[in-house]
This record gives sequence, structure tokens and C-alpha cells, in this order.
Amino acid sequence: MAKTATTAFVCQSCGEVHSKWSGKCNGCGEWNTLVEEVTGGVPGGLAAPKTGSKRSGKAEFVALNDTAEAPARIVMGVNELDRVFGGGIVPSSATLIGGDPGIGKSTLLLQVAARLARNGLKTVYVSGEEAAPQIQDRAKRLKVAESPVQLATETDLRKIISALKAAEPDFVVIDSIQTLWSDSLEAAPGSVAQVRACAQELTRWAKKSGAALVLVGHVTKEGTIAGPRVVEHMVDAVFYFEGERGHQFRILRAVKNRFGPTDEIGIFEMHQYGLAPAKEPSALFLSADGESEGGAAVFAAMEGSRPVLAEVQALVAKSAYGTPRRSVVGWDSGRLAMLLAVLEARCGITLAGMDVYLSVAGGYKIMEPAGDLSAAAALLTSLSANPAPERSVFFGEVALSGAVRPVSRMEQRLKEAERLGFERAFVPEGAPTAVDGLTVTPIKRLIDLVELLAPDALNA
Repeated sequence: MAKTATTAFVCQSCGEVHSKWSGKCNGCGEWNTLVEEVTGGVPGGLAAPKTGSKRSGKAEFVALNDTAEAPARIVMGVNELDRVFGGGIVPSSATLIGGDPGIGKSTLLLQVAARLARNGLKTVYVSGEEAAPQIQDRAKRLKVAESPVQLATETDLRKIISALKAAEPDFVVIDSIQTLWSDSLEAAPGSVAQVRACAQELTRWAKKSGAALVLVGHVTKEGTIAGPRVVEHMVDAVFYFEGERGHQFRILRAVKNRFGPTDEIGIFEMHQYGLAPAKEPSALFLSADGESEGGAAVFAAMEGSRPVLAEVQALVAKSAYGTPRRSVVGWDSGRLAMLLAVLEARCGITLAGMDVYLSVAGGYKIMEPAGDLSAAAALLTSLSANPAPERSVFFGEVALSGAVRPVSRMEQRLKEAERLGFERAFVPEGAPTAVDGLTVTPIKRLIDLVELLAPDALNA
């Protein structure tokens, strides 16, 4: 007897399955995200197997010490992109790329597909959001219309898989995974069940065919890739495309990468003819040359193996309301609260009744605790209205005790600052001091920095 189809309520934010509807998801805490979906009698939303179907064969095992040579990476020819991927994209891999609408995901991938096609690789670009003339028009604008890229505008997963098996491509772009649907499910396109099933089928095909697969994913209002997190577990690499529309640069950040580092970033500039690798990444996050003002400090950051310099800006002003405001852009608000508490408890800096605003220039996001010292310097110079020493950089982690702790790769940070013309560095104790053209000032405790930059604040 055929199994009766059943239904379940699936959260469209995290993929949690509930037996009955409720206003709030128990898994992620989001409200009004549960949607009833037909599961076909099989947990997870997949259709039940056909009655009487026969499956023959057995799993094949390979010895761990098998010396078979792994396939060479596909070098995409874009330095910033190859850096993030760890030297190129790996055949038989599945990659998920997410980002805000209009950030440049489709533009970059079309450029990459065109470059690989010109280099002799069979490339397929499948779009479920645009018509073929629209993609061709964008290719003309990007000056890649003559590239032999095969286009397809389809959302039916069965037709896409059949076409891919017939074409046998080397590189495939699916734009986007949320637009595809499988006829084995009764759920609507874009639902958790459809996204999960389509991603699983495409990933299985990529592993068997040897093609490099890139999936484009939509993002939620919080900035994370929409759909169930299980999709991120299925694929081999997950990247986020970041950037502000008001700025010309974009950052591709690795979140998961089975074949390379997860702390690398690629920096691109948006031009008239698409995205191009940034020639001088640090210059993008620094203000133009001029007289320095209070409330700004330059942070020497590390993004994987690359040192990047960014400007941290702060404004401390008397609050006009009973509750002081704390606003942060590009940094962790929790670390700002901790830093303010250390300044008050360990250094005697009174910040009660003061509004505090902190921002990282250029839309750059500080992801490491080494930015504590530069944030403290920006706050202190804003409070005292005295600028930091000209052409100076800061880095170091501030502990709750007020001590300034060493951070990783301090020598590389200092060499990058010296290369860009900086003359002075405020760093934790233990950092290299013999750097040509750079005066290194060790900071043992946060109170030492206060005495150097804002001694008048101690007497206030």
C-alpha cells in the first residue's frame, strides 16, 4: 500500500521541523517563519521512493594511502579570487557564494566564467532570475560578450541536471539556488525543502562529474545566507560578498573552505566594466592625506596572510538624553562595551553620560581582537580633542585587567605600515622594535596609552 503523504511545519529561516504550527520557531527564535510543507512520508521533505524500485551495486572503497594524483585546481586568473579559494577552485567541488542584492555576485561570476571559457574550459552559466538577453546585455557591458559561455535560463532541476550531463562542463554557475525547484517535492520554490533538495542533487552531480560548481545564495536581512544551514554543510566552501553600495570596493570573505584557508579575503574595486582586483587594498580603507584630527586612529589588521590598514573613527560627546547612546559600525558592540568598562574601571576615564559612536572607515569590518588598542586610541583622542601622533598605527588586544596583550603576526603588520609611509607604531610589549623607518612604542597597559594620548582626561 502506498504511504500516505504527511505534512510538517518547517522554519524558513533555520530549517527546524515542527509537528504543529506555532508563532515562534524553537530552533532560531524567529517569529512567523513556519510554513506547512508536504514531506511525502519521508523526514526532511524528500519524496518517498517509488514502490518496487530496485537498487543494485555496492559502495566502493579506496585505500587512504592510495597515491592517485588529485586533479589540479582550476586557476581562475583573478588574483584576489584565487587567493581566497586557496590557489584556485577544486574540480568536483561545490561552492556557495552569498551577498546582498546588487553587491556584484552575478557580475563577478560572469566575468570568471567568461575568462575560463576563453582559456578553453567548457563553462555553463545557469540563471533562474534573468532572461538570456538580459545576461547577454550585461556581458556586452562587461566586454565579455565574445566569450564562448553556454547560457541557460531554467528553474526546473530535472531539466538542468539533464542538460549538464549532456554538456559535460568543467565550470558551472547556478544563479541562484533559491529559484530552482524539484518536481519530486510539492513545496514552493525557495522553500527550505526545495533549497535543500536542489542543493543536494547538484552537489551529488558535481562530485560524480568532476565539474566545479558555484551556487549563488540569497541572504536574509541579518546578512546570512537564506535557507537551511544544512546547505552550508553540503557544500565544500562558503563565501560572503560584502561591501557598501556607497563605496567602490567589495570584499569576498571565506567562511568555510575545505581546500584552503578560512581567514583570507579578496578585495575588489567596482569599475565601469565590472569588478577588478584592488591594486592597493590598504589605501581603500584610509582617509585622504591631510591634517589628522581627534577621534581617528589607524589599525594594522591581518586578513589571513595579508596585512590591511584601516582607519577607526570615534566620537565621544555629552548625551542630550538620560540614557547615553552607543553606536558601532564595523566592529563588535560587545567589545566596545568591554573597552568602555576597562577605561572607566582601570584607567579612571569617566564616560557616564556620554554618547559614544565608533565606526570603521570605508565599510571595513574588524574581525579580530587586535583592534582593541586602535579603538581605544580613537576614543581617547576624541575625548581629549587632541589628534593621535601623525602617521601612526595601533594594534593590540586589551584584557579586562587593562593589560595590552600581544597578537599574531606583529612583524608583518609593522612592515606593511612602514611600506605605506607610517612613522610610528603603538604595539604590545614583545613586538619587534627593529623596523627600519618606524618608531615602535611598546604599550604594556591601557593606562600607558591614556597618559600618552589623553593625559588631561585623567584629571577630569
